[in-house]
Amino acid sequence: MKNLFFNLFILILCFGAFAQAPQKMSYQAVIRNSTNNLVANTTVNIRISVLQGSINGNSIYVETQTPTTNANGLVTLEIGTGKIVTGTFDGINWANGPYFIKTETAINGNYSIIGTSQLMSVPYALYAKTAGSVSGSSTGFTHFIGELFQGGIIVSVWKKDGVEHGLIASLTDLSSSQVWSNVSAVLIGTNAQSSRNGLANSTSIMSQLGHNYSAASLCDNYTSGGYSDWYLPAIWELNQCYNAALSVNEVLGDVNGFQTTNLYWSSTENTNNGSWCQRIGNGAILTSQKATPQSVRAVRRF
Repeated sequence: MKNLFFNLFILILCFGAFAQAPQKMSYQAVIRNSTNNLVANTTVNIRISVLQGSINGNSIYVETQTPTTNANGLVTLEIGTGKIVTGTFDGINWANGPYFIKTETAINGNYSIIGTSQLMSVPYALYAKTAGSVSGSSTGFTHFIGELFQGGIIVSVWKKDGVEHGLIASLTDLSSSQVWSNVSAVLIGTNAQSSRNGLANSTSIMSQLGHNYSAASLCDNYTSGGYSDWYLPAIWELNQCYNAALSVNEVLGDVNGFQTTNLYWSSTENTNNGSWCQRIGNGAILTSQKATPQSVRAVRRF
């Protein structure tokens, strides 16, 4: 077990009402072995400690859980809902930070995969429960680029009318060799030419007369983390993937991250036989023939 290690990423979610029970935080980790191979489809034991004050601070709350990694080596759980070892999650005063999350992971043995990360932000609902009103909280963001969330990894965040939204990319490429559509020489038109609405584009691609398969349908059939509303990104959405490529590849690794030499399909049509695509390695945006196989990465919004 000493030759195992993991990549740790804390996900902080705002759950809205202060009285919601139980109070909890979403957590995900990608588990790899010493050769950087994913530990997939394996039940692991995780002990989670909330440390106060410093990386070596006192454990004010400890719980254990036994999640199972998925095909991508990802475990997902909710901190605050496990088997309590000591303390109470609801009793944590989030105003008295800083706080650190320490995780110890075991696979059929002792806890030997250990990591500690500072909790850089706290869900508003949790903070407000013990600290009262939070000045300026309406202008801050709960989520961040590079965060593992809702079955994928966040590549962009924004606010509209005070509500936080974001764009999530799939944890892996769905294909490195998929044509844009089997209907490769017939113009769809404006319904598939949006620069930012990839969902509408994808729907139009799949609704085209004679459609049997496409990069869009590959995304539409994809499911991850219990979410099935994935689609082929519009060219501006794909460009957000390019902008976030450093964070994505640091988090997921170069095997599961974006491939720098590949062209990726967008769902934005350009001509009767060509559509826009982008090379993640240098950001170049160009038109490719619809019948030419390219890489596919799915996205979804929250």
